[in-house]
Amino acid sequence: QVQLVESGGGLVQAGGSLRLSCAASGRIFSNYDMGWFRQAPGREQEFVGVITTAGITDYGDSVKGRFSIYRDRAKNTVYLQMNRLGFEDTAVYSCAARRGDLVGLQMRETYDFWGQGTQVTVSS
Repeated sequence: QVQLVESGGGLVQAGGSLRLSCAASGRIFSNYDMGWFRQAPGREQEFVGVITTAGITDYGDSVKGRFSIYRDRAKNTVYLQMNRLGFEDTAVYSCAARRGDLVGLQMRETYDFWGQGTQVTVSS
């Protein structure tokens, strides 16, 4: 069973930056794509981005150019670097893992394992 634990959330001022971490329970990056999703109150869960087993990244339109995803294999950790944050970025951010080499990278239904989520709040 894959276990994922997010950390790094908190309060940040608009225009600022924040880095979230997702620690995996084992060496899974060779077999699992690692995605990030977010959900604001009253809204549907939204795809943020993903890094595939091959290291290819893909991002949602709302964060493209501002967010980046990278991983540290030695630490079994994937990171979400968030820059130029705005109020619209306030949400609970969750990392997720799905079996690699599949289509539909942005589809939450294809992700099998999820972390507990971490709150990001952007203030004025």
